[in-house]
Amino acid sequence: MALFKDSEKPEISHVSPNAAIPGGEFQIRGKNLAKLDRPRVLFGEVTAPIVIGSNSLVIARVPEGAAVGRLVVESGFQASPAWQCGIGVQLADTMHPVANPAVDAFGNIYTTFSGSRGQKTPVSVYVIEPSNEVKPLVTDIMNATGLAIDSDGLLYVSSRYDGIVYQVTPSGNMSVYVEGMGVATGLAFDRDDNLYVGDRSGTIFKISRQRQIYVFCTLEPSIAAYHMAFGPDRNLYVTGPTTSSFDCVHRISPAGEIETFYRGLGRPQGLAFDVDGNLYVAASIGGRKGVVKIEQNRSAELFLSGPNIVGLAFGPGKTAVVATNNAIFRVDAGVRGFIR
Repeated sequence: MALFKDSEKPEISHVSPNAAIPGGEFQIRGKNLAKLDRPRVLFGEVTAPIVIGSNSLVIARVPEGAAVGRLVVESGFQASPAWQCGIGVQLADTMHPVANPAVDAFGNIYTTFSGSRGQKTPVSVYVIEPSNEVKPLVTDIMNATGLAIDSDGLLYVSSRYDGIVYQVTPSGNMSVYVEGMGVATGLAFDRDDNLYVGDRSGTIFKISRQRQIYVFCTLEPSIAAYHMAFGPDRNLYVTGPTTSSFDCVHRISPAGEIETFYRGLGRPQGLAFDVDGNLYVAASIGGRKGVVKIEQNRSAELFLSGPNIVGLAFGPGKTAVVATNNAIFRVDAGVRGFIR
């Protein structure tokens, strides 16, 4: 029988990022990761495909079916101590979100089936209840795009097809809130319940509670959509993918003054804040796709890894709800979201 020394046992010193959804990748650093044999990475009992495997670095892709964040590296008959990381659990598939999901005070998650331009889909907006049951909520909005919830718990849905923003009650009753918003995409409320609407052709509108419409500011047109969120500093943060692979996050003051908060993201889309004022953006950075965390000092790193992520929202406790272009995931992110 072969004897193995403790000095040959795989050891994990660092794993990045903190979390991932299936298809995302973890970079695992340590020692003896492939000393005795090719490394094998397990999430619980599920084996992960290895992208790169060496003695000090292993990159593992999260497989479908992985739901346990207990990561172990095996080499030969030796195994490392477990490392805890966040793994996204799929709540719904066959969806078509194009922006952030929305989460209300009761933990209900709202997401869209947006469809291609001019496509009338059987259901426009779904609600995923805290029990994880998925139910149709709205059926008659063409190209439902942006979602936002006001202080009364009413849902607002933009249509990039007809430029209308609809107001939806928790029971699914729908009415026109405001129209004439161009190619209406992103939505966000400020602390005074003024609604901001991004027309991807270049205008951000401000709508008061009395439904008076103002031009808040103008930006470079986006090839896809504007995505918006207010931070704890009361500034509006906006992304709008262009043809550049080095896009930016705009920061806009309450007076409508525009500055570049961060530049260097690939196709930035949905965004959200935590209680400490850190910004999280669905984007790629340095060729790695997922959710990027940008601190107020403007340092940035990949926070969550995964393909085709279009938006995110923070839910009750320290969970994150992540939307890809066809599914919704819940992730134990260890982050408490900012509620305006």
